[in-house]
Amino acid sequence: MSNTSKSLLVQGYEVVIGFETHAQLATQSKIFSRAPIAFGAEPNTQACAVDLALPGTLPVMNQGAVELAIRLGLALGSHIAEQSVFARKNYFYPDLPKGYQISQFEIPVVQGGEVSFFLGDEKKTVRLVRAHLEEDAGKSLHEDFIGQSGIDLNRAGTPLLEIVTEPDMRSSAEAVAYAKELHKIVTWIGICDGNMQEGSFRCDANVSVRKPGAELGTRREIKNLNSFKFMQQAIDYEVRWQIEEIEDGRTIQQATVLFDPDTGETRAMRTKEDAADYRYFPDPDLPPLVIARDWVEQVRAGMPELPRQMAERFASDFELSDYDATTLTQTKGMASYFEAAAQASGKPKLAANWVMGEVAALLNKQQVSIDDVEVPGPMQLAALIRRVSDGTISNSGAKSAFQELVANQRKSLEDLAQYLVDVDAIIEAKGLKQMNDTGALEKIIDEVMAANADNVAQFRAGKEKAFNALVGQVMKASKGKANPQQVNDVLRQKLQ
Repeated sequence: MSNTSKSLLVQGYEVVIGFETHAQLATQSKIFSRAPIAFGAEPNTQACAVDLALPGTLPVMNQGAVELAIRLGLALGSHIAEQSVFARKNYFYPDLPKGYQISQFEIPVVQGGEVSFFLGDEKKTVRLVRAHLEEDAGKSLHEDFIGQSGIDLNRAGTPLLEIVTEPDMRSSAEAVAYAKELHKIVTWIGICDGNMQEGSFRCDANVSVRKPGAELGTRREIKNLNSFKFMQQAIDYEVRWQIEEIEDGRTIQQATVLFDPDTGETRAMRTKEDAADYRYFPDPDLPPLVIARDWVEQVRAGMPELPRQMAERFASDFELSDYDATTLTQTKGMASYFEAAAQASGKPKLAANWVMGEVAALLNKQQVSIDDVEVPGPMQLAALIRRVSDGTISNSGAKSAFQELVANQRKSLEDLAQYLVDVDAIIEAKGLKQMNDTGALEKIIDEVMAANADNVAQFRAGKEKAFNALVGQVMKASKGKANPQQVNDVLRQKLQ
């Protein structure tokens, strides 16, 4: 996003938002130990001596975590540092057994880069500052211990990649669109499972407000936003609160706040620390992380086609708009489904309309993904599109046939011809075949014109709406089986 782009003002104030996102890396073990990281285990059953910070233990870097960081850097057009350094971030917390967190400070592994996305039909770009490797802390449990807290160290040492943006976003809608795009990228390239409920992908939003042209305002950080819905609610509330404070003559204090979904409000948790408060210094137990260029190229060679690259290809090969191509690459499953249907049907634009229309509506209604069995396969859709394009069935008839496909799916077939047999059988059984007999259609049109002399006279007097009314009557008389284009052509010819 250009810094000169027009901002949407809220009560005369410009909103400024930056993001810090913690993506839990999809490794089998922790970042500095061999302990597993599976979610949902009994407390303290997945923490080894290194995670417990027992005397004499030393951290050992997980190579898989570094490779996943390289993958993100390549996906975002970032610089992969040839050498980066781990630091100790010192602070006290009951679930931080060492008394410090191993992170990266001055020299992170991933530097710069950007994330582009659409907000409506407007393309936006958010610049990244960095993405650095670090370990997660444990978890304090308060619910099950009357007057006390329990400590679960299963999560201690879980590998994280913290992705930090510039303060480039100017609204809650833009912030959510950025977060969704980043979520899509990390899951697409397989570095994170993206499960927000389990904490695998959690966002912190730094929010401030200022008068246009003024210096950046004092920011407050909303921690651990674990749903896109709450993210937008939290930012909107925080913006209103900050503006009210300033308008009432009070000063915003830098702080870390939490969002309460029950009240829809943010509340201060603690004053916000600055880097100096953490007393960062290089970790003496870990040597600098050196990444050879041939390793980066090896990772690059194994990268999947990225969403933005696939969208560009769809726009070029299938003559789709940038917006449609981006919509169809929201997930790998959606993109693969569309491409298979487009190629098999030979009608990519029709396939795009069906995937973004009927298929997407079905997914939303059933609250499932396109990979689930409730959705007809792409070959079934391709067979249906073939029958729409060759005039066998109308669009409205095709929607009825689609519902029949939903109820009676056969995903195991590979041959399009077999699916065409299935679709033809549905069309025949439900009487959906479009009327292509010109003689029969002309008879219906003559009857409709005779019964609607007023509409005929109005059309001949120059009222186009009367024509649409006549078309509707013809379609009704044909029980929806007439070919709409043929109806238009024959009716207009007769009226003239």
